[in-house]
Amino acid sequence: MDSIWSEHVQGVMTLYLSRKLRFDDHFFAQYDQIFRLDHNKELRILEIGCGPGALAESLHRWYPKARITAIDRDSNFIAFARNNIAGISFVEGDATHLPFENDFFDVTISNTVQEHVEPTAFWSEQRRVLKPEGVCLCLSARKGIQCTAPCLEITSEEKEFWDSIPQTEDELEKYGVCQYPMSEAELPASMEKHGFMSVTTGYAIIDLTPDATKYSNKVAEAMIEADRWSSLEAIKSAHSDHADKAIAAVNHKYDERLGLYRAGKKQWDTSVSITMVIRGIK
Repeated sequence: MDSIWSEHVQGVMTLYLSRKLRFDDHFFAQYDQIFRLDHNKELRILEIGCGPGALAESLHRWYPKARITAIDRDSNFIAFARNNIAGISFVEGDATHLPFENDFFDVTISNTVQEHVEPTAFWSEQRRVLKPEGVCLCLSARKGIQCTAPCLEITSEEKEFWDSIPQTEDELEKYGVCQYPMSEAELPASMEKHGFMSVTTGYAIIDLTPDATKYSNKVAEAMIEADRWSSLEAIKSAHSDHADKAIAAVNHKYDERLGLYRAGKKQWDTSVSITMVIRGIK
């Protein structure tokens, strides 16, 4: 059982809720234009590094005729996905040793996985399991915009908590996070180097601004709650016995943010992410 990522890097709800927003139907047209997948074909799609399943869940809605398989090595992610998402086959396994036969899938897709996996293993395994002329889609997060509401600035209780945590070795380095980063130019070049043809790139702009009227109340409040979960799970991942005050402070400030939203008092806090999509053909 491997649960390193969910317990030490990103919690289940942090990853699920943030990805659920980034792959909300509001943004489908952008992705669909870049993916260029046939809606009328019964495609076999494999998502690599699926986490708790939010992207696979969206793909199931977007391409209802497709048969979707999703794989991740973290047991907690796979357990959550199997218990909460229907219509998808979730498999526990490694991106560098995919448990599938050659020439099996029409499409492989990954989201923020490439930077954590040695490039030759990452690309070659996808080429192996793809059918001839199959499509490889690699999604990579690029630098975006963050603007925090005043009520959500770090509290004294949170600062005191984080200052009390012993400084140990770098957690991201310890768990092999982002060991293989690539620039916007290096990514498509790497895909070409490893044998993919007709490589193209595109960018999806994901604007998460709760106060923007283009979003329903449900979606706007989901943005606020996703950030709450991210803060809470970060505190819990520190495995400290002195987290109660920090947790209470986090809940208080997000309750305040929700109250302001519901009262129509706009803060215009925003998170704008840019997702680069590299598309290649086997």
